[in-house]
Amino acid sequence: MTAEFTTVAQVADIKPGELRCVRFGTRRVALANVDGEIFAIDDTCTHEEASLSEGELFGDVVECPLHGAAFNVRTGAVESFPATRAVRTYAVRIVDGAVQLSEQSASGAA
Repeated sequence: MTAEFTTVAQVADIKPGELRCVRFGTRRVALANVDGEIFAIDDTCTHEEASLSEGELFGDVVECPLHGAAFNVRTGAVESFPATRAVRTYAVRIVDGAVQLSEQSASGAA
């Protein structure tokens, strides 16, 4: 089954080292530009409901602005406490400068 992709932003609007929150259907998704590569994770911290796109990006790790939980934007994995659950990742593709997301996870699982 081929994944369906939806345009959510333009690459030019997300500078390297920046985070941006976008709407993807009913979800809030944080886009991260890591050295020109775009990654997408759920915008809500799994520890408490803070917006990860309002945090800071250190390489490929985003730090939650509320309590400092950190997540790898490539994998969604927890990098530091107090969070203990990973955030969801989304498959990303770039088409003619447009950032497109799929419901499929970045690892290929739905």
